[in-house]
Amino acid sequence: MSTGTSAPAPALVQEPALRRAVRRRRLAFYGPAFVAAVAYVDPGNFATNFQAGARHGYLLVWVLVSACLVAMFIQYLSAKTGLATGRDLPTLCRDSFRRPVVMGLWAQAEVVAMATDLAEFVGAAIGLYLLFGVPMLPAALITAVVSFAILALQRRGYRPFELAIVFLLGIIALGFVYTLVAAGGQSPSDMAAGMLPAFHGTDSVVLAIGIIGATVMPHVIYLHSALTAQRQAPEGPAERKRALRTLRVDTTLGLSMAGLINLSMLCVAAAVFHGAAGGFDGSLTGAHEGFTRLVGGGAALAFAAALLASGLSSSGVGTYSGQVIMEGFLKMRIPLFLRRAITMTPALVVLSLGVSPDDVLLLSQVVLSFGIPFALIPLVLLSRRRDLMGDLVNRPTTTFFGWVAALLISGINIYLLQQIFFG
Repeated sequence: MSTGTSAPAPALVQEPALRRAVRRRRLAFYGPAFVAAVAYVDPGNFATNFQAGARHGYLLVWVLVSACLVAMFIQYLSAKTGLATGRDLPTLCRDSFRRPVVMGLWAQAEVVAMATDLAEFVGAAIGLYLLFGVPMLPAALITAVVSFAILALQRRGYRPFELAIVFLLGIIALGFVYTLVAAGGQSPSDMAAGMLPAFHGTDSVVLAIGIIGATVMPHVIYLHSALTAQRQAPEGPAERKRALRTLRVDTTLGLSMAGLINLSMLCVAAAVFHGAAGGFDGSLTGAHEGFTRLVGGGAALAFAAALLASGLSSSGVGTYSGQVIMEGFLKMRIPLFLRRAITMTPALVVLSLGVSPDDVLLLSQVVLSFGIPFALIPLVLLSRRRDLMGDLVNRPTTTFFGWVAALLISGINIYLLQQIFFG
């Protein structure tokens, strides 16, 4: 007869450790959407939202809210694809389509990635110019150094890079919270009225199309799937479902934050510049000058700081996306710093030639609009395949809404291009 105390059952000893391991794996799926969200508050969005608010007040609030909801759906679909397959969207395209199609997708994706990097680089340089009076070309060189430092964080794993991006996203948010409070004069009734679909002339239609066209960014559709795929794969159907719920929450929070920042841009412009004589000429420097004159130096400083943070963070995200695109489509990897050096060269050339930064931002948005269908359509095609997605395959309703979003946004961007070149 034994008199000693019995040892605890192994299952009881292991159960808390297993729960902690499952919790850590779930927490690992938080973060990708906040990196993707940076692309939705890039310098191109600054220009579009400020013009919409300054020209038409709160009229296009409904367009902005609708575009953000569509973007939320598309980014969730990208994240789910990465989770289900363990591969990013470019790699899936390479494995699923014929080589001529893959090469065509890669070529246009590279152009899109470089156009994105050009816009963000120029935006950061404008932010430095507004904050410290640094001429544009030296400001671009400083931007290059800072962006190299941000990219260096990736050597420590995905989490330090994501935290740095989230920190910069927080600066953008705080900048517009301060500007929104300082500007005052918000009209809740006018904001509510702006949720009713309406237009006021051709200019408002073109601006609405511009808002939608600048919302869904093709490079982060590629990137979001990659950020999710690089996490540790869930073990078993139950854990996959839990991870999917985590991704849904992450996407909702990250894209909601981006949507609120965009909404604050439009509302600030409506409160400060709509109806103000000589308040805004449509440029980012013009917005800064208008804030200084109409609101005060604090609001102008917050605007410039938010623009700088936007350019730096989205530049790093754009370069990372370019790496995902090249490695996925071509199975080729080049050092990230070399890619950064290559993609920043067009921005340095443009700025050294004295080309208007605002014209550069417009051109980049045109190129981005061209690339949207080439990311959206493969995403819908692949995410509906059970042999790839397994138990996370799209439901028929999800695929239906995916096609509606793809065709609607593609059609809108084709119309936008037609207006720019032939309108």
